[in-house]
Amino acid sequence: MLAKIAAALVTYGPWGVLLIGLIDSVGLPLPATMDALLIVIAVKAPGRAYFAALMAVLGSLAGNVALFQASRYGLRRFTRAVPDPGDPQRFRKWFHRYGLLTVFIPAATPFLPLPLKVFVISAGALHTPLPRFVLVVALARTVRYFGDAYLGIKLGMDAQGFLQRNAWTLVGGALGVAFLIYVLIRWNDRRRTAAR
Repeated sequence: MLAKIAAALVTYGPWGVLLIGLIDSVGLPLPATMDALLIVIAVKAPGRAYFAALMAVLGSLAGNVALFQASRYGLRRFTRAVPDPGDPQRFRKWFHRYGLLTVFIPAATPFLPLPLKVFVISAGALHTPLPRFVLVVALARTVRYFGDAYLGIKLGMDAQGFLQRNAWTLVGGALGVAFLIYVLIRWNDRRRTAAR
């Protein structure tokens, strides 16, 4: 049934891509991957490729924000307002500081066997600030989906093969960006501490 829904939405072009991104990011996995779909659109209609990529980013962002908000406010029904002291507090502080890196990596690369939804739910449940969450997801999805469109325009149908051949390079690049962000956060923390 989900495959039929995805096939029907594809016929609407970029607007269907928006809905597929939304549905997939909310938690209903669709069998047609967004990356392959954007490459096909870029090959068949290069003039609409970047608009389709924008729709994919917006749909994915809306779906991830909906899942984030549902996990944030849904958890309140099952937990107390004041968390227990100890290790859970330490993990919460760590996640507030560095946890969005765990959202960035699977959102930017389609190759890792890391389910993005697990990290989105964690970010919501641990009360990560919404603007920071939106910024990280938007940045990661923009890099990924506009990259798909660019590759589809430049390489045609070989873009999918290019992605598969260079999967580890792309994952390494995403990990490198995440590590650089981690180092910058640590450096900023030390600078603030020294200034006090």
